[in-house]
Amino acid sequence: MNWHGIAAIYRFEMARWGRTLWQSLVTPVITTALYFVVFGSALGSRMTQMEGVSFGSFIVPGLTLLSVFMQSIFNASFGIFFPKFTGTIYELLSAPISSFEAVLAYVGSAVTKSVILALVTLATALIFVPVRVDHPIAMVLFLLGISAGFCLFGFAIGVWAKNFEQLQIIPMLVITPLTFLGGAFYSVKTIPQPWRTVTLFNPVVHLISGFRWSFYSTADVPVWSSVAVTVGVIAVCMALIAWMFRTGYRLKQ
Repeated sequence: MNWHGIAAIYRFEMARWGRTLWQSLVTPVITTALYFVVFGSALGSRMTQMEGVSFGSFIVPGLTLLSVFMQSIFNASFGIFFPKFTGTIYELLSAPISSFEAVLAYVGSAVTKSVILALVTLATALIFVPVRVDHPIAMVLFLLGISAGFCLFGFAIGVWAKNFEQLQIIPMLVITPLTFLGGAFYSVKTIPQPWRTVTLFNPVVHLISGFRWSFYSTADVPVWSSVAVTVGVIAVCMALIAWMFRTGYRLKQ
């Protein structure tokens, strides 16, 4: 294992993140704060509790993951797309570092950024609403697993994308709608049939449900289902990235 190479890429990505801290950390936190003001304070005061939890507190896990989803994809995709855009990707491919080590460095730095963003978002939420964590270890594991899965997904998008516009297509047109329809602001149990059953085919429902369970011990789907989807996302994305490196898909062209 080339730890020096992994550390070099990791430090470079973290330094780049530090130079764009306003866009990478401050802006998402401000956006999340506005969500809490609108949904938590304005609308929450007019809505009843959900699953025995006040509405403002209930949406905290969903809002946290909303930020994590988008920033995980953005950070990981841009990290590998920029070397492709500038032509320095060939230096990476010819360096004495394996594809696994390169992915570990890029995705590891992206996961670090996502976890920091999630913790800052939760700290911001505490300003507006009370938040408790019933299962802290499960919360950390879910956060790390979900962040890793979406960072891997973002890395695959960065390899696939041919221009900056394509970097935004999937996050904006796929991930954002799935998140809003995935129970970020409500419980899936409140949806009438047959739409409730249809909603369960949305993988984001399982991710948000498991993460919310770690906070308030309430879930829309069984916890094992949330764990299975989290592991499944990681496995599928790892297989896709392995295929991309093995075939050189949009890396050696």
